[in-house]
Amino acid sequence: MTADFKFIKQKTVHKWAAWSLVQADFADPVGEKFVRTFVDSPGAVGVVALVGEIGARRVLLVRQYRPPFDAKTLEIPAGMRDQDGEDPEVTARRELEEEAGFVAGKMLKLGSHESAPGISNSVVHLFVAVDLVKTKVDRHGPEEQFMTIETPLFTEALEMIKTGEISDGKTVIGLLLVAQNFSQLL
Repeated sequence: MTADFKFIKQKTVHKWAAWSLVQADFADPVGEKFVRTFVDSPGAVGVVALVGEIGARRVLLVRQYRPPFDAKTLEIPAGMRDQDGEDPEVTARRELEEEAGFVAGKMLKLGSHESAPGISNSVVHLFVAVDLVKTKVDRHGPEEQFMTIETPLFTEALEMIKTGEISDGKTVIGLLLVAQNFSQLL
């Protein structure tokens, strides 16, 4: 089969904050029409922030309450790309400062991933940050107001993935990308 799927049109069903619930019409490769509903998202960023000396690197993680799970999760600093037209690196730098209180001397792109392609078009852009300088935090909302910062050794964070203590997708992907592609920073 050489034909492809075709997007026809979409409409907004509901809008809230930075997201929209949309309903879209498509045609399959043989021309049959079908409808899908999904979350239209501006996407997000995540930052693997490394602190300490090379050879004994620690990773800066935030523990915060996540209402959908009614639990506190351990994650890399992250945030929504909710400012139109803002470059993902600019968003990542802003989120690192707001949540963790650090400015990165150097930030490198790790890659990106689709966070839930069956239900959303959200793309998470991932970065690694080094040469951190302490600054002020500017947290928003009750979850961030009560978040705590933890700095396990990078090797310990990798073990926390294996044990399930770190299970957030962007955090797992970000840590593994650093371990695989930026070992010279560790």
